[in-house]
Amino acid sequence: MQRKPLHPENHEGSYLKSMVYGGMDGIITTFAIVAGVAGASLSSGVLLILGFANLIADGISMAVGDYLSSKSEQQYTRNEQKRETQHVKLNFAAEKRALIQSYQDKGLSLKDAGKLVTILAKDRKTFVEAIMTDERGIVERTDNPIKNGAITFCSFVFFGFIPLLTFVIAQFYAPLTESSFIVACLLTGMTLFILGGLKGRITERGIAISGLETLLIGGLAALAAFIIGNVLSHLVL
Repeated sequence: MQRKPLHPENHEGSYLKSMVYGGMDGIITTFAIVAGVAGASLSSGVLLILGFANLIADGISMAVGDYLSSKSEQQYTRNEQKRETQHVKLNFAAEKRALIQSYQDKGLSLKDAGKLVTILAKDRKTFVEAIMTDERGIVERTDNPIKNGAITFCSFVFFGFIPLLTFVIAQFYAPLTESSFIVACLLTGMTLFILGGLKGRITERGIAISGLETLLIGGLAALAAFIIGNVLSHLVL
């Protein structure tokens, strides 16, 4: 399988992605549990137990996954840099010709491409980075994998708690009990739209479109969980 090119990211962009996608996973999966329990007409105590168990277990899983993914990507890039550095030492002239051709393919003239490669070749590290970026589409990530994982976990737990918030309050404020699910739906819907809008900024798809898309996906997931919970409750309870 051909590996997709790695695109350059600044630290803030990478951490924002971890926050947004961690938050989206947290709120959608937790709301699906809330909807499933509500569909099965189970008690709020069961809902809170399942909801908080999901928050911690899935939050840890997401954080570890983000950490391992970031670390593996950085290790892959470092290994490829070492291989490319060794290849440049053994085939310097051929690598220069290949890079010149790469710049020509991007629209530079032979003369301009030659000048650019000559300048880059004065520093071996810069030359290798140019080959990695322009020929192979690999850019070294310098963000912190541990911080990525921590942000994912915190975001997952924070946003995943939103569908549970009204049920927690209802434990201390009885009048909210009857409308807990409706209020949870409203809070979750607004949060999904906001997170979708942030995702739209990252992917440059448009805030409104991405917000509505995320709201629709989350709503469909919750509806499916509600229906399944309702059906199974009549079969097994």
